[in-house]
Amino acid sequence: MLTLERFKEARTVLRGVIADTELVHSKYFSDLCGNEVYLKPENLQVTGAYKIRGAYYKISKLPEEQKEQGLITASAGNHAQGVAYAAKLAGVKATVVMPTTTPLIKVNRTKQYGARVILYGAGFDDAADYAVKLSQEQGMTYIPPFNDLDIACGQGTIAYEIFQSLPDVDIILVPIGGGGLAAGVSTLAKLLNPNVKVIGVEPTGAASMKASVEAGHIVTLPSAVTIADGVAVRTPGDLVFPYVRDNVDEFLAIEDDELVDAF
Repeated sequence: MLTLERFKEARTVLRGVIADTELVHSKYFSDLCGNEVYLKPENLQVTGAYKIRGAYYKISKLPEEQKEQGLITASAGNHAQGVAYAAKLAGVKATVVMPTTTPLIKVNRTKQYGARVILYGAGFDDAADYAVKLSQEQGMTYIPPFNDLDIACGQGTIAYEIFQSLPDVDIILVPIGGGGLAAGVSTLAKLLNPNVKVIGVEPTGAASMKASVEAGHIVTLPSAVTIADGVAVRTPGDLVFPYVRDNVDEFLAIEDDELVDAF
């Protein structure tokens, strides 16, 4: 279960590994919507994204014998770099399966952290299936990109920092791909303040979590078509789904042209 004690442990483990990214007030977005809007610049983490949080915490929880067998994961980029960097810190070998559509810059950055990269499949789901297959055949430990409670717990530590910087926060908007970040942030946010509103945001072309919550069970989309390759997930995680369902108050699906305008 995702408990307050578990989040506290993750926060302690991550201390000194991650950057405590301070909230940045956005005058532009504040003026645009008539509210005080703050951004959480997780792009300032050493790997360029929040994914290092979950990856490092997950690897820290593994028994030594599992680490010695080597790690494997699947990712379109940010989780790949998180696992590669965390594995490097732990002195563990890592293999990352990435879709053939992955931007070259993400592939190269993952390799720079010492991971072996395999390009496979047209999208994340194909890459993930192949990574699981390799883990079973070669005895490597699979590190899920989102469907894992240790991963979600690590990502959720973001909520601690939000409340530390902005104790009276009213609304937290969190992006959703497979659901690990949303599960962690929304669950911890509700534990810290049950009255805070959490809104999940997905691209319209890959709104698998929204579809699943509305259906009351996990839904697999026929395709995931969006420019936001990092959240192009057809099937959300079944382990994190209940936490998202119970703690995210509202879901928004955003068209790609709206994403471009926001950039």
